[in-house]
Amino acid sequence: MVNPAPGLRLAADADVCAGAGQCVRAAPELFDQDDDGLVVLLAADVPEDSRARALDAVDLCPSGAIALRGHPAPPAPDTGADRLPPGP
Repeated sequence: MVNPAPGLRLAADADVCAGAGQCVRAAPELFDQDDDGLVVLLAADVPEDSRARALDAVDLCPSGAIALRGHPAPPAPDTGADRLPPGP
């Protein structure tokens, strides 16, 4: 079983798609094209082993029709650095 990369999800907007097919070439396991050549998202959750191809697909999309959505990063741990007195 392939586990999705933590927090990495794809979104695709066929209304913005130019039908170039770059996403399908970069990540055929995640994207397809409909009869009009417009993007069809096959899997919103990105498996870990598809992460690099998903990033390539987003970078290669000429119209910006696909995007990655991630969960917000967890808050940084409190190191107390903001409470230290100013240095000399």
